Amino acid sequence: MARKTLNKMLAEVKWSTRQRLQYIEIMAFYCGVVSRTDVARAFGISDAAATKDLAQYGKLVPDNLIYRQSHFGYVPGPEFHPCVADLSPEAVLPMLALNLTGMSGPYGEQRVFNIPAEQLTTPARLPNLDITAQVTRAVAQKKKLRIHYRSLSDRESTPSRIIEPHSLCHNGLRWHVRAYNEETFDFRDFVLSRIAEAEMLDSDAESSREFDEDWVESVTLELAPHPQLAEKKRLTLLMDYGAEGNTITIKVRRALLGYLLQRLRVDTSPDHSLNPNAYQLIVANQDEVEPFAEWAFRI
Repeated sequence: MARKTLNKMLAEVKWSTRQRLQYIEIMAFYCGVVSRTDVARAFGISDAAATKDLAQYGKLVPDNLIYRQSHFGYVPGPEFHPCVADLSPEAVLPMLALNLTGMSGPYGEQRVFNIPAEQLTTPARLPNLDITAQVTRAVAQKKKLRIHYRSLSDRESTPSRIIEPHSLCHNGLRWHVRAYNEETFDFRDFVLSRIAEAEMLDSDAESSREFDEDWVESVTLELAPHPQLAEKKRLTLLMDYGAEGNTITIKVRRALLGYLLQRLRVDTSPDHSLNPNAYQLIVANQDEVEPFAEWAFRI
């Protein structure tokens, strides 16, 4: 179907329906399969209504999706191409993080609340579309993933490895996939932008997030204003973070503790010797939390 004709047909589709069509396309591409149950659950509609949406998508883009009985749903066809949704990692990964079914409202550039708002622009640090899809499909379908990974670690390691991914994580600057690494027999993080190649395998993952203790278990981090700051600044910081006493308390997954310390620019040096104007916080319960993020305390 010509793009011009498709755009004309989409223009006649109600916005609520178009959102569901976008969701269908995103699910199919990034999870490798989409079912009427997925659509019904995501939008709170009946199975019959979800079936109608899938049929409408099929009419708009014939052969883009193929029904597979073994998957109890629709999978991308060999000539699949995006038609109703923006499938770029830049658009989809934030949706996954925020658990959103749609990427945008029907307002275009118009502000919904008429309040100007900007976000700090940082380098995207993302892999290409196909690598991202292979990773997310492996997570969604609980499959093993073969990757070619370029690590910054000094440890000797083969670039190609088999991992069993279970979750995505954004640390504020870049995306990671949390996975069991068959080479080292442990769970660790792999930066998406350092994955040069990725291929989802047919083999089911043998490990899952339930076995990843550092992911399942949380720790309470206690932060305090840097002792070298003047008292007025220390009190302002406590107010800034909404602290009820003299410490700022944050509950965080043990696996994400180090990233949080980095993001908040916490002085983790043994004698708190970093510039207090740049590193305004210190760890008040270091003995309790350091074992879960030793690398963040090596300054």
